[in-house]
Amino acid sequence: MSKIIAVTGATGSQGGGLARAILDDPRHGEPDGFTLRAITRNRNGAKARALASAGADVVVADLTDPDSLTAAFTGAHGAYCVTNYWEHMDPSVEDAQARNLARAAKDAGLRHVIWSTLEDTREAFPLDDDRMPTLLGRYKVPHFDVKADANRYFRELGVPTTFLHPPFYWDNLASSFPPTTGEDGTLAIRLPMGTKKLAGIAADDIGRCAFGVFQRGDEFVGEAIGIAGEQLTLTQIAAAMSRVLGREIAYIAVSPEDFRSGGFPGSEDLGNMFQFYADTEADYCAFHDPAFSRALNPELKSFDQWLQANADRFTLP
Repeated sequence: MSKIIAVTGATGSQGGGLARAILDDPRHGEPDGFTLRAITRNRNGAKARALASAGADVVVADLTDPDSLTAAFTGAHGAYCVTNYWEHMDPSVEDAQARNLARAAKDAGLRHVIWSTLEDTREAFPLDDDRMPTLLGRYKVPHFDVKADANRYFRELGVPTTFLHPPFYWDNLASSFPPTTGEDGTLAIRLPMGTKKLAGIAADDIGRCAFGVFQRGDEFVGEAIGIAGEQLTLTQIAAAMSRVLGREIAYIAVSPEDFRSGGFPGSEDLGNMFQFYADTEADYCAFHDPAFSRALNPELKSFDQWLQANADRFTLP
């Protein structure tokens, strides 16, 4: 029979990419292929209805309700497990949701889980390292470190898991970190990366890489794997945006300290994140290898390809 993949966040960025990859596969629903079970909190939302119309089995469950997750996973071969820290910005909520996912996967007897996780930045910056402030008493980059801590739930329960590490989403350049105009009138990206390369990816390609992992069977069970579409400096990114968007866009480097003091929700967390990216550039980029990612997802997009397809998402001042 076709192998059912239960996808949490199926109407979101990562899960949505995987959902579309499964549905786009010519073997969807065939005995030698996969079938999509899309998990959502709202069956009546436009995206959920579109998935149902495309052939998905849409199931309602909530990451805060372990019984609903177990029911949603039961009968499936595998699951894609992802949480959205920025929905609540509370490490305790993130931890509980990850624990619920791991327990539901164990109770449902899943044979392959992909857990969308992130690096433990405290391996590079211990809590007593004053190069980077410690946040909430326990973390350097909370939204990274709490996911890394949650890896243990899958391991301790013996869930056959691939630990998938996405990099920076290029999509954030059109939303969270868009070009802005400074006091001197310069339109620029202002992020604390200096001259270091940033490993990035189209959010949709995260799920498509995950589909490549499921297609490879148990090859990566128990492994941590990093993915990326391309590794570029912010100067290169700004030059590409200038060319495609038709406006001159510069890159102006700011310090992590200045970024952390921005005063917007998550500024300290994100400032530490960019400092982590920059200061661990060599190791981080080596782990997030575009060539490996392309082997999982032959249609992996470059930054230029993503930018040209998403130019209309940018609203420039």
